[in-house]
Amino acid sequence: MTPDERAARAAAAMWATDEASKWLGMELGAVTEGRAVLTLRVAAHHCNGHGTCHGGVIFALADSAFAFACNSRNAATVAQHAQVSFTAPARAGDLLTAEAREVHQQGRNGIYDVCVTGPAGTVAEFRGMSRQVRGQLFEEET
Repeated sequence: MTPDERAARAAAAMWATDEASKWLGMELGAVTEGRAVLTLRVAAHHCNGHGTCHGGVIFALADSAFAFACNSRNAATVAQHAQVSFTAPARAGDLLTAEAREVHQQGRNGIYDVCVTGPAGTVAEFRGMSRQVRGQLFEEET
C-alpha cells in the first residue's frame, strides 16, 4: 500500500465516525500523507454577535484538518497542544478552506501548520502539536 493509499483509508475510517465535523457542516477534501484539506460553508448558525464566524468554529475546522493530517499514517494520533491566530473575519456564505501540512514528525510527536482561508485570503493560522497513542484507524500489518 502506498503512503497516499494508507492516508486515504485512514481518512475514510476517521470520517465514518467523526460526527462532530459532519455536524458542524465540514466537508472532507484531499488527504495525503501528512496533509489534509477540509472545507466549511459558513452558515448563520456559525456566526457570533458581531455577525462574523465564531472563532471556535474556525478553530474546529483547523483542528479537524490537523487531525486528518496527523492520522494519515494510520497510527492513532491526538492533539497535545494547539494555538490559533485569527487574522481576518469570515461571514455567512463564505467558503472556508483549512489546509493542514506536516512540519515535523519524529517518533510519536508531530508539528502541523494549518492555514484557514476564505474568499478574501487568510482567516486564521493554526499550529498543532500531536502525539501518537496506541492503536490504528484500520487494521494493518505493521
